[in-house]
Amino acid sequence: MSRVNPALAVLASLSLGLAGCGGGGGGSTPAPVTTPTTTGVYTAPAAESLSVADVQKVIAQAVAEAQARGTPAVISVTDRVGNVLAVYSMIGAPATVTIRGNAGQAPLDLQGHQVPTTLAAIAKAITGAYLSSGGNAFSSRTASEIVQETFPPQPATVGLGSGPLFGVQFSQLPCSDLAYPALVSGKPIGPKPSPLGLSADPGGFPLYKNGVVVGGVGVKATTDYGLDPDVTANNPAQVSEEAIALAGTVGFDAPAGIRADQITAGGQSLIYTVATTAILKSTPASAPALSSLSTSVGSLVSVPLFFGGAVVAGQAYGTEASGVRPAKAAEFNNPDAYVLSDGSSNNRYPVKAGTDSPAGASALTATEVNSLLQNAFSTMSNARAQIRNPLNSRAQVTISVVDTNGVALGVVRSPDAPVFGIDVSLQKARTANFFSHPSAASDLTNNSDPGTATPSLSRKADLAAFVTAVRGFLGVPAALTGQTAFSTRSVAGLARPLFPDGQVSGPSGPLSRPTAQWSPFATGVQTALVDTNLLNAVAAIEGVAGAPAPAARCGYLPDAAAGQNRMQNGAQIFAGGEPIYRNGILVGAIGVSGDGTSQDDMIGFLGIDGAHSAVGSVGNAPSAIRADQLLINQGGGTNRVLYVQCPVSPFLNSSVQDACAGK
Repeated sequence: MSRVNPALAVLASLSLGLAGCGGGGGGSTPAPVTTPTTTGVYTAPAAESLSVADVQKVIAQAVAEAQARGTPAVISVTDRVGNVLAVYSMIGAPATVTIRGNAGQAPLDLQGHQVPTTLAAIAKAITGAYLSSGGNAFSSRTASEIVQETFPPQPATVGLGSGPLFGVQFSQLPCSDLAYPALVSGKPIGPKPSPLGLSADPGGFPLYKNGVVVGGVGVKATTDYGLDPDVTANNPAQVSEEAIALAGTVGFDAPAGIRADQITAGGQSLIYTVATTAILKSTPASAPALSSLSTSVGSLVSVPLFFGGAVVAGQAYGTEASGVRPAKAAEFNNPDAYVLSDGSSNNRYPVKAGTDSPAGASALTATEVNSLLQNAFSTMSNARAQIRNPLNSRAQVTISVVDTNGVALGVVRSPDAPVFGIDVSLQKARTANFFSHPSAASDLTNNSDPGTATPSLSRKADLAAFVTAVRGFLGVPAALTGQTAFSTRSVAGLARPLFPDGQVSGPSGPLSRPTAQWSPFATGVQTALVDTNLLNAVAAIEGVAGAPAPAARCGYLPDAAAGQNRMQNGAQIFAGGEPIYRNGILVGAIGVSGDGTSQDDMIGFLGIDGAHSAVGSVGNAPSAIRADQLLINQGGGTNRVLYVQCPVSPFLNSSVQDACAGK
């Protein structure tokens, strides 16, 4: 008898078509509208965007505050999908920043590298835009709080678990097959990458018009590119950067009711900013126009591959020109679905069959992929959101499915899901597939990474060492050869600097850097996989002579298929990705990102279970091979890693509590 999943009471509206909702062609931007559109059960955001005058006003207001403080800065503005609309450098602002390392430790991965200040400012602006939506407004200070090894980061919380988005900073990378810098010709349009990934350095905010997120502003004025390691001790330099950026948001501020300080994670209120308009030293509304500022103040500066040097208008999210638009009925038959588009009305990731030949099993069919996405989308549509206001809003996420080669077989999202989840959902799917794949150990061992000049380190040997570490830690000599199913929650547990998560007396996880060496810029296997190509991409963005264009891959793993490795856009180490099996054999994975890690977990896990009920041929990993069946004699006792963790009272239309039990 087939099982009935209580989360999958599919709404009648989910079978409706989308005639006339496919978006325009030719890359033109439709005239903005002021009223949102109701589709199935969601309300799509209005098509608002930043005009050239808007961008100039944001820059001018930030410059006036920086002048009032005597703190010359670099200021950047982006739109919601990451297009860089302006970069302004004040006279006296630092030309470069140094990525913070750990005191007394030799630098690892990205630690200690100098990068242009313009890239830090862009990263902060993209962070504010990408982490925010119509239901939540997060700043780069919010990001700082949720990516560290303890949450919230402060001396009194040592021993607690890591931040809920631990590792998200290594997403949106410029070495990727998903996102390409705007000025790389012949590549798809938005979403765009960040030159340094997401930023945990305070001084980045989202920008809103009529309650709709339309972009972000980022400010960098010091030579230290880091984070806030103690939320109870405010660094004056960071507060000054934050105040300059906050001045830029005046008139474009996030609605008060959805700012991070109105949202909780794990019972803890988040932080939006420690700067307030009361501490501003200027009057933003009276700031001199950008056009009136002389070159003795500063000027717009070009950034290779990202910004051409003249202010441009932003794209309205949801239009063809933004690269994210409503799906056509033929693309994904759901009135709430959005897809990625190429600017010519073509879906970049249409539902398709697997490209692989899993040993002992047939590849995923297009029908199965569609069922996986439809069932996950239905679970999302009935789920209670974690990081959205008002309370009892529906969850909004991006969902990706990949085959065992890591090829994307379909990507869909809800109308107002945060943009960061597009890349992260694909990272999660690929991470769950990779670590569950029979070739994981071989791929890590046989990588061809040449390493970087600084630090002097053989990256090839460094990556291979993680295989030995995992096998010793788990006590399984053949680990990472396909006998264990790893979700991204499982990988996350092994990638924390403290194991079990937060336990200070325990060892470091085998996929993490040792505790003393760990930082958000040197997390372990996640950073080791990407830092060479990431730094090569930064060199290209700097305009270094002879530097190649950013690669369409972040790592040097062996190809699973021609031009395709299993971790093409990097790894992700927080929950929301699960492998997919056919008769006990791995055939792919699903990744979900956008609305809280437990919600992400549940949507993917129940999406697979719902597809099993619907088509019968695919399902979740057999219970006996899931990573939570491994007993680990580390950390002062016998422990397990987790596999999936579903939220309490997860559904808006059901009293079901333990929705993932027994599946």
